[in-house]
Amino acid sequence: MKKILLITLSMLFAFAAIAQAPAPAFIYPRPSQHAVLTQTIGVTDITVTYSRPGVKGRKIWGGLVPYGQVWRTGANEATEFAVTDDVTIDGQPLPKAVYSLHTIPGETEWTVIFNKVNNQWGSFTYDQAKDALRIKVTPRKSATFREWMAFEAPKIAPDSAEIVLGWENLEVPFTVGVNTNAIVNAKATALVGGAKSDDWRTAYNAANWAFNNKMDADANKWVDASIKAKETMQNYWLKAQLAARAGNKAEAVKLGEKAISLKGEKDSADLAKTIADTVESWKK
Repeated sequence: MKKILLITLSMLFAFAAIAQAPAPAFIYPRPSQHAVLTQTIGVTDITVTYSRPGVKGRKIWGGLVPYGQVWRTGANEATEFAVTDDVTIDGQPLPKAVYSLHTIPGETEWTVIFNKVNNQWGSFTYDQAKDALRIKVTPRKSATFREWMAFEAPKIAPDSAEIVLGWENLEVPFTVGVNTNAIVNAKATALVGGAKSDDWRTAYNAANWAFNNKMDADANKWVDASIKAKETMQNYWLKAQLAARAGNKAEAVKLGEKAISLKGEKDSADLAKTIADTVESWKK
């Protein structure tokens, strides 16, 4: 009898727990679907998160989207714009953060707004006092018709990307700029400074990057830190190449020969041959 009672009580508790559990959320398709544009410039990620309204036969500019009024720049939640490093927008500085992106459309000029309050529904609670940046841009006629609004990155350069808002027969461009070398240099400095005393690879990788970007003062500083942690064929070879580029061939030969002497069993035989051949050419 006691066993039956215990089973009954257990079932009652279980039913009570089920009754108190939250109902599963009802997910339904939105007329304006969620979309994300992610573009990397150098080591900086740009992410634009938005919803894509459709034209659907409507008058868009000066109609569905009025001129002279703050617009969420999409549908549903206000568009979000995130950058992982400090950037510039058409030459104006914008710190790394997640922003809500609003616009004020005009017939011949638009205002693009980066607001510090993200995760807004539309632009209904938009507060101009919390703007991080406002820029003026010139819209242009699109070569193709876009039924669905989209953010795109049609032009990419090592330190910049053109971001384009396109919808119907209109495009609204702005340029995101980054100083990739300065960003990488700052991150490399922090990594080398925090490396363990026997970690030669972190400083070597930083030095190799600086060498490839012709930042020889930093390359020399970091390759010396790598050599201090551990003498290897790789870091002495990089030091030799720096000496050669500085015009000191005698020092380059000396360092190259030192690099060859440090070749270990796991080191590349092809690299060792390249070093030996290059050293011989320097001697001539």
